[in-house]
Amino acid sequence: MKKIFLLFTVLVGLGAAAQTTETKKKDWSKIDLSGRPKDHFMIQYGADSWTGRPDSVRTGNGFSRHFNFYVMFDKPFKNNKRMSLAYGAGIGSSNIFFDNVNVDIKSTAARLPFTIADSLNHFNKSKLTNIFLDIPVELRYYSNPENPAKSWKFAIGAKIGTLLRTHTKGKNLVDKNGQTVYGNSFVQKEVAKKYFNGTAIAITGRVGYGIIGLQGSYQITSVLKEGVGPSMNRFTLGISISGL
Repeated sequence: MKKIFLLFTVLVGLGAAAQTTETKKKDWSKIDLSGRPKDHFMIQYGADSWTGRPDSVRTGNGFSRHFNFYVMFDKPFKNNKRMSLAYGAGIGSSNIFFDNVNVDIKSTAARLPFTIADSLNHFNKSKLTNIFLDIPVELRYYSNPENPAKSWKFAIGAKIGTLLRTHTKGKNLVDKNGQTVYGNSFVQKEVAKKYFNGTAIAITGRVGYGIIGLQGSYQITSVLKEGVGPSMNRFTLGISISGL
């Protein structure tokens, strides 16, 4: 997954460099951006995964995904308004689905138990959700800053998040033979974040045209606190919708 994200970052850089051949004589410091919004919403949706997972952390049986919603502020550079610095704040979420694995976040053990439950009672559908308060920062490049709706856009940056909530949700408890124990509508939720890293720092990248783009991130801090479980990092890839 690290290699995929590095490739994504290289493509963003190459795309931005390719735009420098366009209208070299234009003075980008003198264009008028007074009509361009200085703030906007950014929505992101896509796939999530944990890299470095051991065999006991068996994900699947559902679409592991994220959904992020940010309010961003865009500050163009005075000497080259194709470039800008953007920053903002918002809520990010990560949902990881598991394949016949019981994740006991309310355990009193020193390490977070990931128990393969093929021969035990387990939930037919189970997921773990982390919710963050995020602060993203981006360095942006526009091929046509005067008309963002008809512009190629490239961005690379970082975000720091603080963990607000962690919970698990299991639906339809079944036995080792796949027979329901309490009925198909049975749902169990548990809330506890003691095993999870309270700070998430990630590098980010985006490339797109108009309001639609491809986005990815790699969390350089571990998902779990040191010593309470395997060292795993979160990787995301998806789409973004953004006015700038």
